Amino acid sequence: METETHESVGVIGQGIIGSRVAECLRKAGHQVYVWNRTVKPLPGFLASPGEVADLADVIQIFVGDSEALRSVIAAMKGRLESRHVIIANGTFDPETVASVYEEVRETGAAFLDAPFTGSRLAAEGGSLVYYIGGDSRVLDQVRSVLEASSKSILHLGRVGEASLIKIATNMISAATVGILSEAYGLVSAAGVNPDRLAEALEGNACCSPLVSMKLPGILAQEYEPHFSLKNMFKDAQYALGLGKQLGVAQPVLSTTASVIYRSIQEGRGELDYSVIAANYQKNGAGVTPESRKS
Repeated sequence: METETHESVGVIGQGIIGSRVAECLRKAGHQVYVWNRTVKPLPGFLASPGEVADLADVIQIFVGDSEALRSVIAAMKGRLESRHVIIANGTFDPETVASVYEEVRETGAAFLDAPFTGSRLAAEGGSLVYYIGGDSRVLDQVRSVLEASSKSILHLGRVGEASLIKIATNMISAATVGILSEAYGLVSAAGVNPDRLAEALEGNACCSPLVSMKLPGILAQEYEPHFSLKNMFKDAQYALGLGKQLGVAQPVLSTTASVIYRSIQEGRGELDYSVIAANYQKNGAGVTPESRKS
């Protein structure tokens, strides 16, 4: 028989995903303490990561990049003890994850490499999928915390290996949306209604849940961020760096990253990464968060 646990949980990073995970935890009955670099009027908001560590034994970290992860760990390190489990939930480069793991271990605390798949709607519905790297016994210890915001938890190996796999999956997502945007552009330039492309894809083997998720927004020219362009570019940079280290050629990702970078330079970084399709839309050069609302 399963027993409910309602331990205190810290959630560091209150962006698109972290804020929704915190809400899932509250609904599950946990006392939740949060911190964000930009102050937000949220329940349980504390002044620093160190204060979160004082009050919560389990701490989920949803920050934007590897540098931010290092900064948060440095801010908490003096207050970490054997009672703590630190869960790194963002997409970070494996080298940083491994380094941070060693830092956390020195304090006696436990650590999990735990990136996720699923965007804003999945987080709202408590249906993220966590990829876990680390000791299975630590995972069992915090499973109920992760279950509050997930539909599946996959243990994929050692610390760093889950992050590597997450980066690999994002390579596929970036390239898929890149070629989907080009296909949309080709159809549009030929004067064919892009809705016909959507109809054709429904019964085509190349269709996927990602294509089905992103194409409606492209057709409507609506790019509300579920996973931002700037974050996809960050993950592409991690993948390209790993490819260089490991001697793996990545011409498809390299080209896609260049397209993403140009779109960021045009002011679209905060929009959903499917906004690269705006390159093929008449008003694409003017698609920004501000212009879209006007």
